[in-house]
Amino acid sequence: MLAQQRQVRILAELRRAGAVRVADLTELLNVSDMTIRRDLEQLSTEGVARKVHGGAVLAGQVAFEPGFAVKSQLALPAKQAIAQRAASLIRPGAAIALSAGTTTWAMARHVAAIGGITVVTNSTTVADVIAAIDTANQVSVILTGGVRTPSSALVGPVADRTIASMHVDQLFLGVHGMDARAGFTTPNLAEATTNRVFVDSAREVIVLADSSKWGVVGLADIGPLNVAKTVISDDALPAEARRALTESVESVLIVEVPQ
Repeated sequence: MLAQQRQVRILAELRRAGAVRVADLTELLNVSDMTIRRDLEQLSTEGVARKVHGGAVLAGQVAFEPGFAVKSQLALPAKQAIAQRAASLIRPGAAIALSAGTTTWAMARHVAAIGGITVVTNSTTVADVIAAIDTANQVSVILTGGVRTPSSALVGPVADRTIASMHVDQLFLGVHGMDARAGFTTPNLAEATTNRVFVDSAREVIVLADSSKWGVVGLADIGPLNVAKTVISDDALPAEARRALTESVESVLIVEVPQ
């Protein structure tokens, strides 16, 4: 298969799923991962794809949101490193909130090992991970209820009322995108509303966002960068992003990602 033919096939997969993984493409097209990376680089240069750790997402799709299974495999090493660092910030006996998202999902297994805390979440996947690991029921989990989105978030009036009735010490917030002008955003209008209620209910907001989220602008606004006290990202975060975040956020924590 010629390079142009491969890239047309890759673009078709991107348009179908919204995101692709290098490992899946090597199997699909029966070529090396280096070949796939060159193809993704070419598609990125042409402006139709945006490279992320381990794959690529479709460029220019402000309102697009891949499903949870696809997103959970993108930038996975970075998400795991961020999740571990975030869990180390949890205070003993705290009441915390975990928003829906693949990085908070990665964080859930660390949270499940911390006894004596209360977790409020609108993520069915986060609740499932904690329940599977915390067999001694040392972590109290409150699931908000609501209408389920493609990203396994529970949103809508039921979720919003539940969250608004509570006060948490720390909110660990996953976002679809972060940008100097747009702030923190998501493609889902209802999820943005629920996340804003989470922000209002928290004493401290900690945003978990790998470097591929920088410059991404979703349809719906969660809040400006300064709603966060802390942002945790990875060492591939561009210098301009670090400057913008440092100007708006009290603490920017950068984790190293194994290559």
